[in-house]
Amino acid sequence: MVISDRWSSYREDDVGKAGFVKEKVLNDVWWDKIEYILSFMGPIYDMLRYADTDKPVLHLIYDMWDSMIENVKMAIYQHEGKEENEESSFYSVVHAILIDRWTKNSTPLHCLAHSLNPRYYSEEWLNKAPNRVPPHKDLEIQEERNKCLKRYFPNAENRRVAILEYARFSGAGEGFSSFDSLHDRGALDPKAWWMVYGAAAPLLQNIALKLLGQPCSSSCCERNWSTYSFIHSMKRNKIQPQRAEDLVFVHTNLRLLSRKSEKYMRGPSKMWDVGGDAFDPFEGAGILEIASLSLDEPDMEAVLFTDEGDDNDEDDVITC
Repeated sequence: MVISDRWSSYREDDVGKAGFVKEKVLNDVWWDKIEYILSFMGPIYDMLRYADTDKPVLHLIYDMWDSMIENVKMAIYQHEGKEENEESSFYSVVHAILIDRWTKNSTPLHCLAHSLNPRYYSEEWLNKAPNRVPPHKDLEIQEERNKCLKRYFPNAENRRVAILEYARFSGAGEGFSSFDSLHDRGALDPKAWWMVYGAAAPLLQNIALKLLGQPCSSSCCERNWSTYSFIHSMKRNKIQPQRAEDLVFVHTNLRLLSRKSEKYMRGPSKMWDVGGDAFDPFEGAGILEIASLSLDEPDMEAVLFTDEGDDNDEDDVITC
């Protein structure tokens, strides 16, 4: 941009600003700083975006936080040229912020879901990093898991049975010691593993099938509520719940169908699209796909919905 012939027209309008912009754009040191910021912010952003879906990721959050913090530390220490055992004042500040956020948002349910993921007991996962330990050997996870089990099983006898089932599961004891069971801990989807091998621990199996299918964010619901609030508002408060639900369904599906249109593929609307519930890293991304903008509001405002079954003529036509 700054070396093109058209740059001269802007340069003449404001020489000072034009010189500043050109200096920054052509400054390798400035771009190195940008790259450094992206390198340690990238793991944080990737984790947040991965969690912001309706996919079952509740059982992955604890490990993702640990991995994210390690990746942030690695990026900062690599930039500062420090060894792992050295102190970094900048990383200490970043680490304190991340730990404070994790402490605020973590719940015992995260630790229980983490403990019931068979992948975290597999040799394949444990051998990927020297400091990894299975969940039953982590004191923090143990304390939070026991809190959750105590709340889930208020009856002491039932809780004791569940604890014994967990002991057999985590230690590959009776009912979990077969070759296929151990081999598939790191190979199968966690929920599928419990469906295939979890009959020996019925209480834990019941909990695992619930937790391993849970998302960890309400963002997907909030997107739906945002559409609902657009349709059912102070001005349109006489609409029946079923009609509002139908309109939300139609609105969402129209947005999906619009992606197949030629206008969407070549027009600016593609820039408005949301990332949805799929996670893809932004490696080589050329367009912005996560802007939270309403797609069809101008069109929807012009649509008239008629309820032929309503006896009141004034309520027959609902403007959306």
